[in-house]
Amino acid sequence: MAYISKIFVTVDVLIVRPFEMEQQILLIKRKNEPFKDCWALPGGFVDENEDLEQAAIRELVEETQVKISHLEQIGAFGKPYRDPRGHMVSIAYFGKVATNTIAMAADDAKEIGWFSVTNLPTLAFDHSDIIKAGLQKFL
Repeated sequence: MAYISKIFVTVDVLIVRPFEMEQQILLIKRKNEPFKDCWALPGGFVDENEDLEQAAIRELVEETQVKISHLEQIGAFGKPYRDPRGHMVSIAYFGKVATNTIAMAADDAKEIGWFSVTNLPTLAFDHSDIIKAGLQKFL
């Protein structure tokens, strides 16, 4: 009998822009369960035969309309039960954009918002851990 994995791969994207004397993070409000109406990093499932960074860039555009050509990998986040749908391993990415970057909610995002790194809302999944790791590594 062939073994079939029940582990899925996702990507999450931490986008930061300078704003006045601080940094802001781009978040989406989720349109769907799990964590419907909660704030989260843009992201989603990696498609079959898709490069991880390209999946992150695609998900960022699909949910926020923000286009970026390169992202830096923060790391992998895969604690069991981090996602109520099942065992998901997320590869998280970091990118910087200009202060005047415009984002618009689309696809799975009900709305978007820029939040000060010092005043973030309650976040879905383990996204506060991802943000903490990304800010420590890149800022």
